[in-house]
Amino acid sequence: MNQSELYVSLDIGSSSVKVLIGEVDGGTLHVIGVGNVQSAGIRKGTIIDIDATVESIKKAVDQAERMTGMQIHEVILGIPANGVVLQDVKGVVAVSSENREITDEDLDRVMQSAQVMSVPPEREIVNIIPKQFIVDDYGEITDPRGMIGVRLEMDGTLFTTSKTLLHNILRCVERAGLTIRDIFLQPLAAGTFALSDDEKNHGTAFIDIGGGSTTISIFGDDRFMSTSVIPVGGDHITKDLSIILKTPTEQARKIKHQYGHAFYDDASDDELFEVPVIGADSKDQYSQRYISEIIEVRLAELFELVLEELYKMGVHDLPGGVVLTGGITKLDGILQLARHILKSRVRVHTPEFIGVREPMYTTAVGLIQYAYMHEAYFGATSDAPPASLVEASATTHTHSNRQPERKHANKPGLFNRAKKVFDNFFE
Repeated sequence: MNQSELYVSLDIGSSSVKVLIGEVDGGTLHVIGVGNVQSAGIRKGTIIDIDATVESIKKAVDQAERMTGMQIHEVILGIPANGVVLQDVKGVVAVSSENREITDEDLDRVMQSAQVMSVPPEREIVNIIPKQFIVDDYGEITDPRGMIGVRLEMDGTLFTTSKTLLHNILRCVERAGLTIRDIFLQPLAAGTFALSDDEKNHGTAFIDIGGGSTTISIFGDDRFMSTSVIPVGGDHITKDLSIILKTPTEQARKIKHQYGHAFYDDASDDELFEVPVIGADSKDQYSQRYISEIIEVRLAELFELVLEELYKMGVHDLPGGVVLTGGITKLDGILQLARHILKSRVRVHTPEFIGVREPMYTTAVGLIQYAYMHEAYFGATSDAPPASLVEASATTHTHSNRQPERKHANKPGLFNRAKKVFDNFFE
């Protein structure tokens, strides 16, 4: 890779679509462009309207382009955890070189051999993550390249998702005039960098509270172990406020972020604020404590559902505690409420990068960091730039007039799989 390299991530969520342009220099990420628009056509992580989703992607891309004066070509795409299934897999190959030194080609072949299994026709492979490599019965190897051996094995985890869900997302990206640099599971990419090494090793629940759904992911023994999705998120709080306060949804969203408090006992009863009423010229007055009761009830229900889901997943102990992220975790009092119900150590993760110091950007930032790590290990999947400088006047282009460019990878094999899926589906 170049000393300094550009990455563009695309996080398609139920409440917003986020595009980040990041420059990675010597392993350090600098966010140089951000696009964030309210999403349409997506509900609970699933696309229900292709055209509306495409427009949301275009708007987010356009925002990021205008900020940087660059034209975006390729994106790192995050796939939601809805319907994701994890399977343990094993690959075995003979070392091919005459001097028995393990090479990139051997690494590629052993990971390909781990996929030689029956994947149902309605499912698609998203990622395969090595747990360990074994060279002639010597295990717990993280990178076997350069070692001498006769037999190379790999124990790994295979992630598959619904082919319908994946292909609908790919269709939206393609119609937005973009190509895909790589595809990663959202909670895998986000959690890998949101959690500390100790948290990933000891056993931690990484909980991303989105707009329409909440994703629970379990990390332990230094790896991603399981994931599940609950169809409740921050938008449910907005809807509750809108109904009870009889105010428009957009106004309820602003009230939630500006005056919301998640822990009733700590909310203020002194300061009053005005709320416009639907179908009337008048405004009603409410205190923070009044709306905090509405918010606390819904969030308490969510955390109770999290406990139930953890029990179903067979998780009874979390030595590493709980890490929360997502836009709603900015609310005052959410840590107190979460600790009270989950009976565990809880912290909120916020990315520490200028321009994206909000929990809502955890996934978009994690996708860039994960892609950099992935390419540093396996090698880049494309020699084409994800974004290029254009004249300032050219940033007013319309994406619908831009044809997606097909990029070719430097080498075949597993590391080009995401682009093969994309290209083959639309041929």
